[in-house]
Amino acid sequence: MHSVDIAMALTFLVIASTVILYALERYPIETVALGSVTAFIVIFSVLPVETPDGKAVTTADFLTGFANPALVTVICLLIIGQGLFQTDALEGPAKAIVRMTRGRSAFATIPILLAVAVLSAFLNNTPVVVMFLPILTAVAATVGQSPSRVLMPLSFIAILGGMITLIGSSTNLLVANYAAQTSDLRLTFFSFTPIGLIVASAGAVYVFFVMPYLMTTRKTMAEEFQPTSGKQFIAQIEITYGHPLVGVEAVSGMFPNLKDMTVRLVQRGQKPILPPFENVVLSPGDTVIVAATRNALANALARRQPLMETDAENSSAGRDQQPVQPGSISLAEVVVAPASRLMGRTLPQSGFYADTGCLVMGIQRRSRMPRMAMNDIRLEAGDVLLVAGNEDEIGRLRGNRDVLLLDWSTTEVPRRRYAPRALAIFACVVILAATGLVPIVSAAIGGTFAMIASGCLNIRQAMRAIDSRIFMLVGASLAAAVALEATGGNRNCHRARLRAARGIGSDNFVGTFLHRHGTDELSFQQCSRRSVHSNRHQPG
Repeated sequence: MHSVDIAMALTFLVIASTVILYALERYPIETVALGSVTAFIVIFSVLPVETPDGKAVTTADFLTGFANPALVTVICLLIIGQGLFQTDALEGPAKAIVRMTRGRSAFATIPILLAVAVLSAFLNNTPVVVMFLPILTAVAATVGQSPSRVLMPLSFIAILGGMITLIGSSTNLLVANYAAQTSDLRLTFFSFTPIGLIVASAGAVYVFFVMPYLMTTRKTMAEEFQPTSGKQFIAQIEITYGHPLVGVEAVSGMFPNLKDMTVRLVQRGQKPILPPFENVVLSPGDTVIVAATRNALANALARRQPLMETDAENSSAGRDQQPVQPGSISLAEVVVAPASRLMGRTLPQSGFYADTGCLVMGIQRRSRMPRMAMNDIRLEAGDVLLVAGNEDEIGRLRGNRDVLLLDWSTTEVPRRRYAPRALAIFACVVILAATGLVPIVSAAIGGTFAMIASGCLNIRQAMRAIDSRIFMLVGASLAAAVALEATGGNRNCHRARLRAARGIGSDNFVGTFLHRHGTDELSFQQCSRRSVHSNRHQPG
C-alpha cells in the first residue's frame, strides 16, 4: 500500500473523529480543532505526500487556512457588528419598530424579526441577535407573551437571513473564496440572493406562524432576577453651564426630559424644592436628586449629551484625579461590607474616589429611600453603590475590603455619541461590497480600522469581538480540505461512482489509473480519446 493511500485513510479517520468530537461537545471546539490540525501535520510529516503538480505538502499548507481572506472577512465583520452594538446604533430603528407595533399585540414581534432577517443579510448573526435580544424580550413582555416563545424564532430568522447575501454568512464567504481559488467561478455579492430568498421565505412562514405554537413557556434568567431588576438608586444630577437640562421647565409637576426618573428634590443653594414642581425652571447651580433604575442611569450616561457627569473634577464628590474617559465607562454594583470604613461617612468624607478611581453614580438602600442629596447620605452596611470607572479600576475593586463587587453586574456604557459614525461606516462597507468597487475583504478590513480609529471601539472591545471558536473551526476545516485535496480524498467518492457505473472488466484499470495519477474522469476520457485516435493510425 502506498503512502498516499495510508495518508488518505488517516485523513478520513481524523475528519470523522473531529466531527464526532464536535457533536459530543465534551471538549472545547478550539481544542478539537487544534488537535485535528496537529494530527494532519504529523500524518503528512511521517508520510510525505506530493500534490499533482509535484510539490510536497508542508506544515505551511495546513496553516494557510488561518490567513484565508474569507476567514479574515468574517472576523472583520464580527468587529464591525460589535461596533454597532457598542454604540447602540440600532436603538433608534428598534424603537421605531416598537412604536409602530404598539396596539397590535398579535403581530408585535413580526416586524422585529423581519428587521433581524434583513440585518443578518449584511452582518454576522451574533451581534444582530445580541442587539435585538433585549428589544424582543421587552416587546414580548409588553404584550403579555413569554420571552421563551420568541427567542428561538429570533435565532432561526437570523440564520435564514444570513443566507441571502455573500457576507450574511461565514459559510457563504468560505464557499465563494474556495470556488474562486479552485475554479473560474466568481460568486458576487448577490449570487446567493435568488435561492436564499426562496429558502428564507419558506423558513420565515414556519418561524412566524408555526414555531411560536411549538415553544413551551419557560422561566428565563431575566425573570429569575426580576424582583431585583427594578430596584432604584438615589442619584444626583448637577446642573452646570451648558448642561442639557438648563432651561428645562416642569410640566404638570414633572420634568419631560427626566420621564424615566423620579425627581425627588431640587436643591437650589440652601433651599430645597420638593414636588410637585410648579413653575420650576432648572438653572446652573441646581442639583437634581432623582430615584432611577440602573438602566435609566446608564441611558443618562450614554446619551450624546450625558445628563450626569463622569468627570470627577466637575463632580462634588471628586478629587484631584484623572477623570473617567468618555466612551470607556463601565458600570458595576458594589455592596458596603460589614465593618467597612465607609460606614457612617458620606461619599465626600469617605474618599472613595481617591482610593479606587471609581465614581459613585447612585446609592440604593433597601430599608428606605432617603429624601436628601446623594452626597449627604451616610453609608450603612448593605448599601448598594452604583459605580462608574474603566475596566481596570472596577477590576481592582475585587481586592477592596470596604466593598464587595458583584461581578455579574459589570457592564459597559454604550457609546451612543458615536452611533452616527458607526452607521456611516457600516453603510460604506455594505455599499462597497455590494457594488464590487473594492474586494469584500478590503472593505471589511477598512471598516474595522475605521471603527477603531473613529472611537466606536477600542482595541480591547475589538479583540473581544473575535470568536475563537469560529477562527479555529474554519481554519481547521480548511486544513482538512488541504489534506483531502493532497491525497485525492475529495475525488475518491467520485472514482467509486465511476467504477460502479461502468460495470465492465476494465473498471480495475480505470480505477487504478485514476488512483495512481490523481486524474479526474474528464482527464481520463481525454487520454482514452487520444489513445484511440493514435491506434487508428497504427498498422494492424
